[in-house]
Amino acid sequence: QVQLVESGGGLVQAGGSLRLSCAVSGQTFMIYSMGWFRQAPGKGREFVAGISWTGGSTYYADSVKGRFTISRDNAKNTVYLQMNSLKPEDTAIYYCARRRSSSNTYYDTGAYDYWGQGTQVTVSS
Repeated sequence: QVQLVESGGGLVQAGGSLRLSCAVSGQTFMIYSMGWFRQAPGKGREFVAGISWTGGSTYYADSVKGRFTISRDNAKNTVYLQMNSLKPEDTAIYYCARRRSSSNTYYDTGAYDYWGQGTQVTVSS
């Protein structure tokens, strides 16, 4: 059974930083691309960042480009999201997800087959 467990969320002031982690078990982690999504209250789940299985390719939503960095450590079966210069509009539940090997996109929720339970990020102004 594949399991994804996020951690690292919390309350931070605007301009601050947080590092989210997503530990993956029950699969051969290194052969799957991964993604981070977020969902704010009353809104749909939106793409934040994605990373190829080698880590050689990364993808970002325009809203986080230059502030967030996705990375992975295949030896630790973990994917990270470093979030800098946080803004109140970054407040959301953040989810990591495993991208289907057959998918040809990173940006759609339907491209992912396993999801974590989410971790809350709250940015105060």
